[in-house]
Amino acid sequence: MFRHLILASGLAVGLAGASVLSAAETTQANSGATTPAATAYSTGETDIGTLLDNPDTKAVLQKHMPGFADNPQIEMARSMTLKQIQGFAGDAITDAALAKVDADLANLPARK
Repeated sequence: MFRHLILASGLAVGLAGASVLSAAETTQANSGATTPAATAYSTGETDIGTLLDNPDTKAVLQKHMPGFADNPQIEMARSMTLKQIQGFAGDAITDAALAKVDADLANLPARK
């Protein structure tokens, strides 16, 4: 199920470039701020790599999207957000699933 998603997201990463700035990073870059503010994790702003590297956020992904974090091709999508890859696998990554992930992520301590 997620194999198709990962292959499609790998293509999107290649087309979009290796680096994608989040809205918060863009705002920070435009304002000249040098220290990032603590922010919560989210499916629209936090890249998949960050979510996978943190045991607490990875557990949230495993809870709501079983098998996603264990897919061997997930490395190709690490720089993208779940919201960005949703278009490639809308049947597997639904708005409802993202809402559940976001609700659980909101209960975790903010990252620095």
